[in-house]
Formats: sequence, structure tokens, C-alpha cells
Amino acid sequence: MKLFLTVSLVISILTGCRSNEVKLIKSADKIHASILTIDTHTDTPMEFSNGDFDLGEMHKEGCVDFPRMKEGGLHAIFFAVFIGQGPRNDSSFNKVHAEAISILNSIHKNVDKNSAVAGIALTPDDGYKLKKSGRIAAYIGIENGYPIGKDISRIKQYFDLGARYITLAHSRNNDICDSSTDPAGSENNGLTVFGEGVVREMNRLGMIVDISHISDKSFSDVLKVTKAPVIASHSSCRALCGSPRNMSDDMLLALKENGGVIQICILSDYLKTPEPNPEMDASLKALKEKYGEYSTLTDDVKKIVRKEYHEIKSRYEKLATVKDIVDHIDHVVQFIGIDYVGIGSDFDGGGGVEGCRSVAEMKNITVELLHRGYTKNDIKKIWGGNFMRVFRKVEEVAGNSASSS
Repeated sequence: MKLFLTVSLVISILTGCRSNEVKLIKSADKIHASILTIDTHTDTPMEFSNGDFDLGEMHKEGCVDFPRMKEGGLHAIFFAVFIGQGPRNDSSFNKVHAEAISILNSIHKNVDKNSAVAGIALTPDDGYKLKKSGRIAAYIGIENGYPIGKDISRIKQYFDLGARYITLAHSRNNDICDSSTDPAGSENNGLTVFGEGVVREMNRLGMIVDISHISDKSFSDVLKVTKAPVIASHSSCRALCGSPRNMSDDMLLALKENGGVIQICILSDYLKTPEPNPEMDASLKALKEKYGEYSTLTDDVKKIVRKEYHEIKSRYEKLATVKDIVDHIDHVVQFIGIDYVGIGSDFDGGGGVEGCRSVAEMKNITVELLHRGYTKNDIKKIWGGNFMRVFRKVEEVAGNSASSS
């Protein structure tokens, strides 16, 4: 009899858990249907810059396409024009500037090809209008200010082609500012004089300044110059994961004072301090030795390298989970408030965790938020409301600048 009661109790608990999970999934579906959801950083253009990738088709590889966005309840997305850091001379600047223009055009071409389901978005209102019409909003960002070179006029060229933020640096220092991860350490002692001009020009145009990847000193310097709030398009919290790519608590406080927003990056190494993984490290080292510096490779070879890189990662990587993502959201909310956090996946640039490996699984983050007691209004802010507040303020600052000039 005792065994029967115990088994019955276990079955009852499991049935109750499953029932509660189904309710949460249904609630997540309803919430996503009623709000605008946005992912502020994906590297998917690396997959289709050579012209044979169609966002309108569902893909088995990679993390992002329009059908899976629909499946995951994701309405808006930033496609990053990623340019890896390379030599800093006139010929290199001209080369990467042309590359940036080419990628910008390829994004337009891919979205235009799928105009029945998506459209290029340039303003906050565009995101809501496209969602209302049943289409996906495709925004554009530039990851790494390197292609600007030393020519500030290029910023307006990118803006006119649809770019609405620039990540000032990537993994190495450039002529704008220091990176958080350059092995050589600080070169510029933060933001350069040229970099100050870049920030001011972005403020003037209504282009969002993205401080992901830049050094702590560069971040501090940017906040002294900018007249508009900034974003971290794909960063997480250093208090939970010690990567220098993440934001410290002091930085979060400064971000709050600036009125900006941190978009939690769901790349595993920025969510949870990686455990030693010698097999993966050795395989990645061999990959780099096999092909050399990524930025010097042709598009065809880059595609092969990315495929082999993802195969190595899938074979050896010990991923963080959706719970880890929400731990970082929790930290921001508890430390500086609900109004300063969002989500920037870094999909197709390394992003993805257990339970959220692609845009098709984005609603799992919402389910976990509901598990932890977040309200619909909280989730609306996290999934786009906070970012759009910053976006509108950046436009307002640009408008004030134009009217006073």
C-alpha cells in the first residue's frame, strides 16, 4: 500500500509539473503574439555574404532564418555587418570599407528577396509596423568600427545604407578605442580623439553607440562624450562570468545613469566561466594553424572554416543553459532595475546554449522568465521595450542636434 501511494504521489507530481509547463508555454505564446520581440545582435550575414544563403528557407545548419524566427516568436532582429580587425593602413581601410558596403548590400538583397515575409527597418516605428503587417523587421548594425578607418564621412554612408548602430571595436584595438580583449593591452588609453569624433557623429546622425567588446576605460570615455544613451548589443555580467567582454557592476551603474541598456549575450563562454576543455582547445588551435588568420581568407574558405569551427564546438563544447541566460537577466534587474536589460544572442557568431540553440527556441527564455515570476510587462521590456526606448532617445538627440544647427 505504501509503495502504491508513493508511486501515485510521484505520478501526480510529474503530471502537475508537465501541466504547469504546458501552461507556461501557452502563456509565452500569448505574450510573444502581443509584444514586439527583438534580438539585437546576430552574425548571420557571414553565412550569406557570398550570395547562396536564403533567409527565407529553413536551414538545418546555423541559427537564424525567417521560418525559424516565426517558430520562435521573434519579430525583429539586427543583422551585424562583421568586419574582423586587421592591418590599419589606407589600403586596408579601403578594402574593409568596400567589404562593409558589400555586406550591407547583401543584407538588403536577401531581405528584399523575401519581401513577403520581411522588410528592412530603419526606425523603432518600423519594427512595430512590420510586426503589425505580419512581417519580420530586419535591422542592421556594424560590428567593429574598423572599416571607418580614419574617415568619419563613412559613418553616414553606413547610416544611409540602413545601419543603425556601430560596435566601436571588436577583439583588437583600433583607431577609435581600445578593445576589452586585445592581447597587447591598452594602446589608446581608452577612446581616441578620433573616436570622440566618431561618437559625436553617431549622435548627430541618430546612430546608436554600441559599447560591447570595448575596454572598461573606453566605455567610461564614451559616456563622457555621448549625448545619447548607449547599448551593449551583446554582453553579459562580469559578476556571474569573469570574461573581460562582460560588464562589471560599476559599468552597469554607469549604464543606468546614462539611460542605456545591456542586451544579454547568450554565447556560453560569456554566461558561465568555461571549464577546462583541452580537446576543444587543441582542435581550435589546429584549425587556426591549418587556415591562418581568418580576416585574410577568401569568402569560400571562410565558409569552410566556419563549418569546421561549428563542428568542433558541437562535438566538444559544454554549453550553458537557458537558466544561465536568465541568471544574468536577474542580476541586471536586481542590481539596476528592469528598465536596462534585453537580449542580443550573438547567433551565428558563437551564440547558443542548451535549450536555445537557434531563433526557433527563443520562447524558452520567456518560459524561464515566467517560471521566475516575471510579468508580461517585465517581459515586454526585456524583449524589446527597453531597447526601443534607447533607440527613440537616440533619434531624439539627433533631432535636437539638427534643429539647433
